[in-house]
Amino acid sequence: MHPAYMLLAIPMFFLAMGVEWLWGYFKKKDLYRLNDSVNNLSIGLGQQVFSLLFKAMLLGVYIWLYDNYSLYHIPATWWSFLLCLIAFDFFFYWAHRWGHEMNIFWGAHLVHHQSEEYNLSVALRQSWFHSAIAFPIFLAIPIMGFDPKIFGAAAIVQTLYQFPVHTKAIGKVHPWIEYWFNTPSHHRVHHAINPKYLDKNHAGVFMIWDRMFGTFKQEEENYEIYYGITTQLKSWNPVWANVHYFIEMFQQARLMGWWDKLKMIFAAPGWLPDYLGGQQYATEPGLNGIKKYNADTNIYLKIYSVVQYFVMLGTASLYMLNFKEMSSFYRVVFFLLILITMLIIGSIYENKKWLVYAEYARLVLVMLALNTFYYYWYINWFNIVVGISVVMFVACVVFFTFSYINCKTQERLIPQTSE
Repeated sequence: MHPAYMLLAIPMFFLAMGVEWLWGYFKKKDLYRLNDSVNNLSIGLGQQVFSLLFKAMLLGVYIWLYDNYSLYHIPATWWSFLLCLIAFDFFFYWAHRWGHEMNIFWGAHLVHHQSEEYNLSVALRQSWFHSAIAFPIFLAIPIMGFDPKIFGAAAIVQTLYQFPVHTKAIGKVHPWIEYWFNTPSHHRVHHAINPKYLDKNHAGVFMIWDRMFGTFKQEEENYEIYYGITTQLKSWNPVWANVHYFIEMFQQARLMGWWDKLKMIFAAPGWLPDYLGGQQYATEPGLNGIKKYNADTNIYLKIYSVVQYFVMLGTASLYMLNFKEMSSFYRVVFFLLILITMLIIGSIYENKKWLVYAEYARLVLVMLALNTFYYYWYINWFNIVVGISVVMFVACVVFFTFSYINCKTQERLIPQTSE
């Protein structure tokens, strides 16, 4: 499954998010926060970049099983595509359900649930590791005999179907559709942290799986839903978002015996042995109120962060499209620069003290990496790239410096104003 299909869908994703934002604006509903949305999109972009590291290997395993162990080679037709879509969604249901019921899977999958908002940008917020961890669950499909191309097509359709269900802009639809298919109403329940809604509605396309296996829950009218995870992340750091649960598991496991360490890996989230307090349960968030994490910065640094995000998006798109043609050295270099850029964007919204030093260093590293890359591999473009990159480097340094100084000036003035 080449990442190009996701790259082609990017303009449609942004168009849909723009329409949803306008709907919220005219309905006087705050659907989006800039820091949250940029964080969602950065993590989603990171997932696409990370997938380059293991997607070829996973597809190779699929093809190997299909060629050597399939019970029957099913012809690639429209009806085999529909059958494969149903099979894929069935295994997705179990992968998704276990992603909520076992620590080893939840530690990766919870990234998708960390946003305290619920909008279309949340659909793109995906774990960097979950698909690799959950992939073995789908290996029955090649053994059934579904052609790899049919499998890829079914995976794409099933993935894209789930994008529009991440919205508050659509209420309940026709009862027949609500019965058979996943809808925004059903998926709002899935993302809720209200105890009555936890671990419900796991299906991607066909809601019949939840009805069959006892995990279906209807959205109730006039009942406020809270989103996120039961212990909120409170960070815009995309790396921490992807690893924090595993680190917390490790810290807790250090206090346990060996049997309990092993048990914890496959135990339900919140499980602890009795001598550490036993199973921890979620509480009703509305009882004590809920305050969304909102560490923020000034308007100029916000503008800078958005510009850097779109530059990173363009860079990552070219990186994914040309990944096979690049040398291993530059694959690693540009991968790290994309990762560092995500960290910088997150640190802007958290007002990190080390931000100013890290950003100047990143800009220098980008200049060096880009121009040496073109010098050694695309010499005909070298002079053009040097000129453009120097102009962009100077513009970024000037605007970032101005924004950072303005931010620090505001911080010094706020206490005086409050007095």
